[in-house]
Amino acid sequence: MIDAYDEYTHLTLDRRRFMEQLTRLAGSGAAAAAIAPMLAANSAQAAIVAENDARVKGEDITYPGSGGEMKGYLVKPANQTGKLGTVIVIHENRGLNPHIRDVARRVALEGFVALAPDFLSPLGGTPDDEDKARDMFTKLDPAQTVANAVATVAFLKADKDGNGKVGAIGFCWGGGTANMLAVNAPDLAASVAYYGMQPNAADASKIKAALLLHYAGLDDRTNAGIDAFKKALDAAHVEYTVYVYEGANHAFNNDTSAARYDKKAADLAWGRTIAFLKEKLA
Repeated sequence: MIDAYDEYTHLTLDRRRFMEQLTRLAGSGAAAAAIAPMLAANSAQAAIVAENDARVKGEDITYPGSGGEMKGYLVKPANQTGKLGTVIVIHENRGLNPHIRDVARRVALEGFVALAPDFLSPLGGTPDDEDKARDMFTKLDPAQTVANAVATVAFLKADKDGNGKVGAIGFCWGGGTANMLAVNAPDLAASVAYYGMQPNAADASKIKAALLLHYAGLDDRTNAGIDAFKKALDAAHVEYTVYVYEGANHAFNNDTSAARYDKKAADLAWGRTIAFLKEKLA
């Protein structure tokens, strides 16, 4: 069932055929209707760091992209002292939704300036309907997306509360985008990709950032590229660490998806992520 949902969200399966497959697997239409919300993300799920948490200050902003205005959610610790490392938080293929805003607040709470860009900005921004958002990703220009990510690095490097060091953390589609950003932004200091597709192995030599790569043990689609990417990174002498979380599904960090969230894997990966960013962005 999770594999079918993964095909629906990332590949070519449309919603009607996904529900047909789920009905066959579940045994009935009623069972499929009950299971589908468990596979999907639930934006109504309570945030780990509430929007009005007094420990952080968040605001919606606009900033210069590569060829137009970018929207984003900027969060900083409320009681900041000194200059902080800055982190780009890159969303999944559902856009800048409440979950990713929550993740940005979690990053800020760890002592960083966090910016979650809306990479659907060139198409008007993330809609409330997540199925519409998913469809919009097929209309994005990949080169423009990378250019907007590079522009985000430049914007954060100049942030008055930042120390000039920029890192990135991306999930799913955002993990692949974080990898592409590492290829295209030589001044990126650190990049964390959660179950993100690997860039072309030939581009590994362009990477200057230190990499932390989290993969889910059951995510065969994404994991198929790990070995070739590692070989290319070794040949290019890129600093990287790979972790594979056995028994975990793709999107294991997303706590708004009941069926795929794996708290043990998510907590372990998050601890490693924060320690890595604190070391590289100090």
